[in-house]
Amino acid sequence: MEPSTQRADDSRERAFNPFPWYERMRRDAPAWVDPASGVLSVFRYDDVQRALSDYEAFSSERGARDASSALNASLISSDPPRHRQLRNLVTQAFTSRAIAQLAPRITAIIDELLDPVVAAGRMDFIADLADPLPVIVIAEMLGIPTSERVQFKRWSDAIVSTTDSGLTFMDAQREMARFFSGLIAERTAEPRDDLISHLIAAEIDGKRLTAMELMGFCVLLLVAGNETTTNLLGNAILCFDEQPEVYERLRAQPDLIPSAIEEVLRYRSPVQSMFRSATGETDLAGVLTRPGQPVVAWIGSANRDEARFPDAHVFDITRAPNRHLAFGHGIHFCLGAPLARLEARLALEALTIRFLDIRRIPDAPIRWVESSIVYGVKNLPITFAPS
Repeated sequence: MEPSTQRADDSRERAFNPFPWYERMRRDAPAWVDPASGVLSVFRYDDVQRALSDYEAFSSERGARDASSALNASLISSDPPRHRQLRNLVTQAFTSRAIAQLAPRITAIIDELLDPVVAAGRMDFIADLADPLPVIVIAEMLGIPTSERVQFKRWSDAIVSTTDSGLTFMDAQREMARFFSGLIAERTAEPRDDLISHLIAAEIDGKRLTAMELMGFCVLLLVAGNETTTNLLGNAILCFDEQPEVYERLRAQPDLIPSAIEEVLRYRSPVQSMFRSATGETDLAGVLTRPGQPVVAWIGSANRDEARFPDAHVFDITRAPNRHLAFGHGIHFCLGAPLARLEARLALEALTIRFLDIRRIPDAPIRWVESSIVYGVKNLPITFAPS
């Protein structure tokens, strides 16, 4: 086999099952510099937590802020003091009360998605529920017709993974920038009762979001809100399929669903890695960084660190404490975490009430998301018995 082909195969296998590699790296090379790229990777919990939270040493800023890269102007790519201003502005739309008020509508969407598949006793869990649910929720929040959701998914996939859509990362950003630029102009001229209109009007200490920052937030919400919830739900079913007794326990004890969600977030983290850039010479896990050196914080590895989580290889829905890093840490802790948790809780509650004995269809091929950033599957055929 050609060396390049072998590397591609190894990379693909690692995307499907990165956990043995994480274990080796935590043990043998917890801070590893790729000789080809110079990228520093860290794998242990304490080092990942520091890279994610020490913004003075490890910057989140990246690249130029032009119309083709709206993500570079978003919260996820900003450092203080601007990050603090941006977060204060958009937090107004993500208060606990605002998220809780979405629960009835989210429940209705879940029922609308599940009703057509009940009689069949089978479904593609991703296509029929996990994919459309977060896209519909986000589209309605932004005031966008849900008919656009196929396009949204296409853009989102191109941002976080390799896809067969023929759309490149930069092409997806340009298309999203054009779409949201037009939408922002419409809402500026004619405000509505939607998130974009509210963000246009939001003001703190005389500061407002620029048009580029608004675009960046819309793109971030679409991509992060879509991929995180879709993969969280799909990964939950993968965990339950490995341990069917867990699903039965949740049916009998639905009060365990929130802690089960936290364990899915730890055990099969929807986001596996985050990028930072060293601001100067800093000791990280025994390696002295150089200014501008790229750093990868492997969240998926940190969440399996035996030094932090006893029996880390065991999926335990009663694990406590469970201080995983699935939603990041520090000032960049995911703003949409309460929404993802709410969607997942309501979806799993609906499943445990309506469906018995959920199982993957034996030998049905599964397509994995080929990405070092996110972890999940593109399809998940299951069978069940209506309750």
